[in-house]
Amino acid sequence: MKNQTVITSFIFRDLPIPPEDQPLFYVLFLAMFLTTVMGNLIITILILLDSRLHTPMYFFLSNLSFSDLCFSFVTMPKLLKNMQSQDPSISYVGCLTQMYFFMVFGNMENFLLVVMAYDRYVAICFPLHYTSIMSPKLCVCLALLSWVITMLHSMLHTLLLARLSFCEDNVIPQFFCDISALLKLACSDIFINELMIFVLAGPFMVIPFSLIIVSYVKIVSSILKVSSARVIHKVFSTCGSHLSVVSLFYGTIIGVYLCPSANNSTVKETVIAMMYTVVTPMLNPFIYSLRNRDMKEALLRVLCKEKISL
Repeated sequence: MKNQTVITSFIFRDLPIPPEDQPLFYVLFLAMFLTTVMGNLIITILILLDSRLHTPMYFFLSNLSFSDLCFSFVTMPKLLKNMQSQDPSISYVGCLTQMYFFMVFGNMENFLLVVMAYDRYVAICFPLHYTSIMSPKLCVCLALLSWVITMLHSMLHTLLLARLSFCEDNVIPQFFCDISALLKLACSDIFINELMIFVLAGPFMVIPFSLIIVSYVKIVSSILKVSSARVIHKVFSTCGSHLSVVSLFYGTIIGVYLCPSANNSTVKETVIAMMYTVVTPMLNPFIYSLRNRDMKEALLRVLCKEKISL
């Protein structure tokens, strides 16, 4: 340890893209980033402006859109800058900061999907008591609790990582600061870090996913008792958007952690990372807007008001 140099910055691995295709992919990633920002920003603003969307479901959706909006700013600007720069590096403090916010907004989507599943469960299984159960106070408490838990969880891992030493190898095998990649570069004992990741995996991944499954099992068992095809169709159309987002979110997580790629599969690792850092936040607004009549009507009302005022 005495002869090793302490690392003050990290270098991101280059994307597995041929040099002649770099401009094309830069334009593609820039378009995806702008689409993500505009899509999530529009949904957030629509829910704030349209009083008809001031319901628990759209309150949680606005939080999800805001989280996806912030999530895209964590990795994409740095990626676009590195593609145009000959020095794809990031400072030690900047790397820890990026990792912290990456975990905050990534885990936030996980908790919001659970809360939204509970909201759909109450709306379908207890429609007469929905207003009293999903009160504004409870909605605010659930959203606030999700933000606080994710921030504390991310801060814990960031502080545990900050106590580690990084020596000779400073090349991160990714295009962003990921906790698993940083632990591989550490030259001090990472037992506590790995232990906390293992211990907290249940409360932060397994339990939320299990709660979503239980919610939809109860929803399906409840609607199967109804003989009306119209009611069943309405229920599935209501839950369709949420189910699509859940499938997209947990599908990428399963691809990362349960089906890990080989050590030499750089392309596969990059594609999977792109899925949950770039593609998922971009598709969420389209899933909720294209399959949601209320969002379309709200957009038309806001546009009509702007046209009349002009």
